[in-house]
Amino acid sequence: MSKKNRERRTNESGVEQADGGGSSLSWLPIVLAVGALVLGFLAWTDAKNVKVETAKRLVDVDQKLLQLQTQVANAAKAKPAAQQGPDPNKVYTVKTDGSPTRGNPNAPIVIAQFSDYQCPFCSRVEPTMAQIEKVYGDKVKVVWKNLPLSFHPNAMPAALAAMAANDQGKFWEFHDKVFANQQKLSRDQYVAYAKELKLDVPKFSKALDDAAFKAAIEADSKEANALGVSGTPAFFVNGKFLSGAKPFAEFATAINAELKRLNLPIPPGAPSS
Repeated sequence: MSKKNRERRTNESGVEQADGGGSSLSWLPIVLAVGALVLGFLAWTDAKNVKVETAKRLVDVDQKLLQLQTQVANAAKAKPAAQQGPDPNKVYTVKTDGSPTRGNPNAPIVIAQFSDYQCPFCSRVEPTMAQIEKVYGDKVKVVWKNLPLSFHPNAMPAALAAMAANDQGKFWEFHDKVFANQQKLSRDQYVAYAKELKLDVPKFSKALDDAAFKAAIEADSKEANALGVSGTPAFFVNGKFLSGAKPFAEFATAINAELKRLNLPIPPGAPSS
């Protein structure tokens, strides 16, 4: 073989080798792309597995929460809530001797009213009490019981003033004036009411200074606590508890039930129940 041919073969072989090397390099992007796809697929598979596992765990948590909620609900059903205040299905004995009363002394229906002169709900229920007396007439007697709440600083002084007026036979007149002017609870106002009602003002003022009727008021409060009463207004209709400034219809239901129990007629003006 001539030198020229050997060089050519070498050159051609070199070219071929170079072409062969170039051909190998031309596959590199494909290999890299496939590798990237494989890695991406593996990453996607891992992510998918993580999502599936997370979803399973969330389902487990939801099921456990549902089980816990069911257990709590069942426990609540099994254990009734504690009774708040007196039991409305029981009949209680409320002391009435010495307390201010209004209505027929021998009425078959006795409504004992625990109240507080500074309580807005006690003021709100007063028109309802007047309506009860108007509709039921001599079938109802209302008994006032003092329950000045500790967070009402003006309630005790007002109760002392009202009981001082009661000592002179003017309790309900004084009571009405205090509730009609509930935003003006002060000693000066009480003295002014005493003058308007023609009370013995020096005697009235001394009763205020001496807190003469504080023991009687505290006795009412202790009785309320013993009965389970903690708020005002609170009522006992023939010993059955009725809480709050209820509308006339609710009082009528309680009163009518007692009249029926006693085989007494319900007044024509009373709502049917």
